[in-house]
Amino acid sequence: MHFDRPIDRKGTSSLKWDWFKEDVLPLWVADMDFAAPEAVTTALTRRAGHPVYGYTLPSDALYEAVQGHIKRQFGWTVEREWVLFIPGVVTGFNVAARLVGETEAIAVPTPAYPPFLSAAKNARRQMVKVHLPVEDGRLVINREVLEAQVTPETKLLMLCTPYNPGGTLLTQEELTGLVDFCEERDILICSDEIHADLVLDEKGKHIPTASLSEKAAARTITLMAPSKTFNIPGLGCSMAIISDEKLRTRFKAAMEGIVPHVNLMGYEGATAAYIHGGPWLKEVLSYLRANRDYAFERLAAMKGLTPLLPEATYLIWMDARDLGLDNPATFFEEHGVGLSDGAYFDAPGWLRLNFACTRALLKEALDRMEKALAGAE
Repeated sequence: MHFDRPIDRKGTSSLKWDWFKEDVLPLWVADMDFAAPEAVTTALTRRAGHPVYGYTLPSDALYEAVQGHIKRQFGWTVEREWVLFIPGVVTGFNVAARLVGETEAIAVPTPAYPPFLSAAKNARRQMVKVHLPVEDGRLVINREVLEAQVTPETKLLMLCTPYNPGGTLLTQEELTGLVDFCEERDILICSDEIHADLVLDEKGKHIPTASLSEKAAARTITLMAPSKTFNIPGLGCSMAIISDEKLRTRFKAAMEGIVPHVNLMGYEGATAAYIHGGPWLKEVLSYLRANRDYAFERLAAMKGLTPLLPEATYLIWMDARDLGLDNPATFFEEHGVGLSDGAYFDAPGWLRLNFACTRALLKEALDRMEKALAGAE
């Protein structure tokens, strides 16, 4: 695997690379700068050779690939009828937001992946922000945090696990406490697990929320995708996994007429990735762990920045409020590094850095940040 080999993405209509000015290194939106597994490009090229691009159904091979991957990775047995293919997890949690009543509320832990913050508004529902504390260098979401902030009107919890931003890998104890809390208050859980395969803590493991118990499964909508795992987000293929038949029926009804089918290339890419992408994933995780450790050490040494060490994902969340800047993201952009602005996550003064890039590019970006801070003293 040649993760050190740069791939020129400029001028490809890349959201990540064409967003900023030419001289800004983009370490923001969550996609990787690495080539997808060779099996994926081979499958897409082969399918493109067939000249008819009509409406396409998910194949038996895709269902089996999804089931096999989830069983191998997490020890969770998923039945075929539980799986609904959707064009993205953002679509999934916006559909979930429509399952609660008009007088009911949706709990959203913050800081939050920005589309979580708009889902309640899109569905014309109330939103209850649950502010997560930082304890021992990690964002914490557990029963105690929910008990202190969730209102009686809340009927849906938007959960991101592993957590984005922050990279928290929830423990079995933390997840069990969340499920117990929701069970006692009859709260549905929409569990966005798009980063589930990207566990960097070699002693940790991702636990799908719905796999904890029958009571957890009965109230959980699990959202997964190969997009972050195998760097194929542009193909637009995700899954809503819902074991409870009544909840699945409600979700399908809320999708009706507004959610399009996945495109044929999305199906092809997902199938190839789940069947053949295992060796690629193992190698990319090794590369990401090294990049994480390198970036964290560099950032922690920069005066005014306090990064959190991510247990999962390829994203570092850092507190930049001690820099005393009105807008840290703008400051670093002006010095040639494009980072995600914490304000969009409901956390002004924080920053998110994507280290899924070549080590050389990461080093150059960190050098620029270090130089910028030295010049600002």
